[in-house]
Amino acid sequence: MTVSVFVDGAAGTTGLEIVERLQGRPEFAVHMLDGERRKDPAARREALNEAEIAILCLPDDASREAVAMIDPAAGTRVIDASSAHRTAPGWTYGFPELIGRETVAAATRVSNPGCYPTGFLALVAPLVRAGVIPADWPYTVNAVSGYSGGGKALIEQFESGGAPAFRAYAYAMAHKHQPEMKAHAGLEHDVIFAPSVVPAYRGMIVEVPLHLGAMPGNPTADVLRDTLRRFFDGSPVVSVRDESGIGELVLEENAAPSDAMDLFVFGNEGGGHARLVARLDNLGKGASGAAVQSLNLMCGLDQTAGLRLPA
Repeated sequence: MTVSVFVDGAAGTTGLEIVERLQGRPEFAVHMLDGERRKDPAARREALNEAEIAILCLPDDASREAVAMIDPAAGTRVIDASSAHRTAPGWTYGFPELIGRETVAAATRVSNPGCYPTGFLALVAPLVRAGVIPADWPYTVNAVSGYSGGGKALIEQFESGGAPAFRAYAYAMAHKHQPEMKAHAGLEHDVIFAPSVVPAYRGMIVEVPLHLGAMPGNPTADVLRDTLRRFFDGSPVVSVRDESGIGELVLEENAAPSDAMDLFVFGNEGGGHARLVARLDNLGKGASGAAVQSLNLMCGLDQTAGLRLPA
């Protein structure tokens, strides 16, 4: 059986990487609109309603517009890679490790997680659920990403040689990722989010520092690590790594694509401090790889089919 998939916005970075992961897979008949037809509402409406699954790689407003074009009678299922529906009622959050493979498989509307929230939630949500760290703690997240996550304008700026060596942003203390992180981690407070960009095309490091000694119950780094290991046990995508002997984590300027995510728990000798760290590809598990993982589940396939994972 072949599933018809329409990628709306296939010319963008996320769309291109999704199409690459689907090439050569007989399970899917992938459709895209070329040239001016990409901007033709009638052509988009027809493609959206004829597809069994539509993957939206669009800005937020355009994604909402695309969803509104779909006739409920058409039965088109949707994976939205924008941030438009990540906390919206009626949408399933496309993070199967957190919400369950069966939940994603049965969904008709799936919202792809953001790249930064993917790392934050993988580190924090399982620990909050287990009661190891509190839901009412004032969490902060410091993160650095490759520039490909910023879209065409930022990519052009970095690749033209006119970009800085380091770019920090979101100093207005409000960012579209914050509601997503709060909601899906089950937190009582917004997180303080400190994102930045460096001149590497892909890759991401997301860090959550914790003052364990000030937390109720005085949790230890070992307890945090063991809890994460149990939570992600058996996952082919997310791994909790042994941090012994690791003195640094780096982003390589020309790293190979990857759909995996590595988690680390670093603790000091006295046990009072910890740094939770996620390392992932912002275009992999942080975007296109996550969309393909959800697509596989929605079609009853092996969730890792077509993904770029370590052997």
